[in-house]
Amino acid sequence: MKRYAYILFFAVLFAACSPAEEKVDIRSLNQEFIGAWNSNDPERVISFLDDEVQFLQGEVHFMGKTEVANKWVKDTYSTITDLKTNVVSSGVDGEIAYEAGTFSVDVLPSGQDQMRGIGEGNFILLWKKNKEGEWKLSYAQLEGLPVQVKNN
Repeated sequence: MKRYAYILFFAVLFAACSPAEEKVDIRSLNQEFIGAWNSNDPERVISFLDDEVQFLQGEVHFMGKTEVANKWVKDTYSTITDLKTNVVSSGVDGEIAYEAGTFSVDVLPSGQDQMRGIGEGNFILLWKKNKEGEWKLSYAQLEGLPVQVKNN
């Protein structure tokens, strides 16, 4: 019996001394991503993407860092500004973190005869920890409402 007590004691001691699983601050991670987007820094935005990232918006589905970087980030960053999110749900564990909610952006006119717009919709950003221990954007989904003319 004494032997089992020692085993139990050392098991508890080992568990207590093991490093705790470090969780990511998902709010800060998303704010860094959004800050890079709002700073018109597409290379910084791309640095957050996982090699196998997926992007969905309506019928659009891009897969892989190269396609997402070229068809979403590089083709879109110069057409919107002032990205803001309102988080409704979030979750974090040792390997996956996400935030979901609503977003709004200012849509820049593509020509002189067009007005500035505002875009709104729902989003989810899902992050995963890679083999190197870095958090990378693994999945982004945006579902936007039709762009409205911005009055001001």
